[in-house]
Amino acid sequence: MSLNNLKPAEGSVKNTKRIARGEGSGHGGTSTRGHKGAKSRSGYKSKIGFEGGQMPLQRRVPKFGFKNPNRVEYNGINLDTLQSLVDNGKISGDLTVQSLIDNGLIAKNDRVKILGRGELTAKLNVEAHAFSASAKAAIEAQGGEAKTV
Repeated sequence: MSLNNLKPAEGSVKNTKRIARGEGSGHGGTSTRGHKGAKSRSGYKSKIGFEGGQMPLQRRVPKFGFKNPNRVEYNGINLDTLQSLVDNGKISGDLTVQSLIDNGLIAKNDRVKILGRGELTAKLNVEAHAFSASAKAAIEAQGGEAKTV
């Protein structure tokens, strides 16, 4: 080994450009930004989806469909979920929207629709915003009451 063939350890030296450190660095002057234009100036930031003046993709793609602003969104809760609440002793007799909120099944401003999947063996008086026909029939078959809020 001699001084003419010494090398630093692999990965220990990064070959980074020292930008804007004078003309002698080779990266002075315009500091690798080129001449003029928005990208050469400080504080430059392009908009999301900007394609250099080309028509952006989100404007080129055709639009279709319709979003109803008056749509009412319901959170569906099935009968088997209600039955598991009864089995775990979390509800008994009456089921209100507030008790669903307390058990973490819905959020405070959510609307609830009771759906008919599963089997209900407990007698429940259920209070919700909407019911499917099969769920209503199953609740009433057990002697309970399906009340729309």
